[in-house]
Amino acid sequence: MSLENLIPSVWAARLLANLHKALVYAQPGVVNRDFEGEIRQKGDNVRITAMSAVSVGDYIKDAPIADPELLTDAQTVLLINRAKYFHFQIDDVDRVQQNPDAMDEAMREAAFALADEADQFVASLHTQAAAANLIGSDGDPVDDLDTPDKAYKYLVDLDVRLTEANTPRFGRYVVVPAWYLGLLRKDDRFVRSGTALGEKALRNGEIGMAAGMTVLESNNVPKSGSVYKIIAGYAGAITYAEQIAQVEAYRPEKRFADAVKGLHLYGAKVIRPNGIAVMSAVRPA
Repeated sequence: MSLENLIPSVWAARLLANLHKALVYAQPGVVNRDFEGEIRQKGDNVRITAMSAVSVGDYIKDAPIADPELLTDAQTVLLINRAKYFHFQIDDVDRVQQNPDAMDEAMREAAFALADEADQFVASLHTQAAAANLIGSDGDPVDDLDTPDKAYKYLVDLDVRLTEANTPRFGRYVVVPAWYLGLLRKDDRFVRSGTALGEKALRNGEIGMAAGMTVLESNNVPKSGSVYKIIAGYAGAITYAEQIAQVEAYRPEKRFADAVKGLHLYGAKVIRPNGIAVMSAVRPA
């Protein structure tokens, strides 16, 4: 491969596309990217502005309405506090020139590694869910998930917690580990992808529908010891911002090889704790 063909801006765009394909917790539809701005370095801030609620009054014919209320805004800051890099080389002996897919494959591997880090970081934010939306705990987890019926009913309980917190109905999701999905697949109420759901483009990890929520599967479901943290919510609860800040290609001085290094900057913040519900559960024996 000639470095003349490795244009940093092109590789940066390609890397970012691959990164999105590998995400579950940090993908659109699970988090929102509404406040993504131009990120240049670790420590940058993305400022998020929220307006106060609007009051509603009774209208009386032929009577004046109240003076307009003054809406206020509250600003919170999303800190870009995560910086991860990759750095690899491909030796000329591998005849990269005769295998044009080698660098693409290496970049896909780099993208997957970065995505895995970002996914785990976003999943770790489950600790900020509203207290009223928690089912079970580390000390007293749900420990009776031994039938498909119970697996489904606990998802219903998560959905109810979200409804009671006034979470929008549209776009709700739940992320489960493989063993939990295995139980759901044995329940006739679980709508699998490949039916009508399979006619549309699915999100990464999306498996089907249950209890009014899109079910996604991930091996990054957080664990505290033996206790899994099964997270349900909607995209408006967590905001996420990222940028592939730099991608550089060069020839190492002491190697006959092509090398590439890249820097991924990102941050995430729970902006609506009521929009997340978490169940602490142990895997049945």
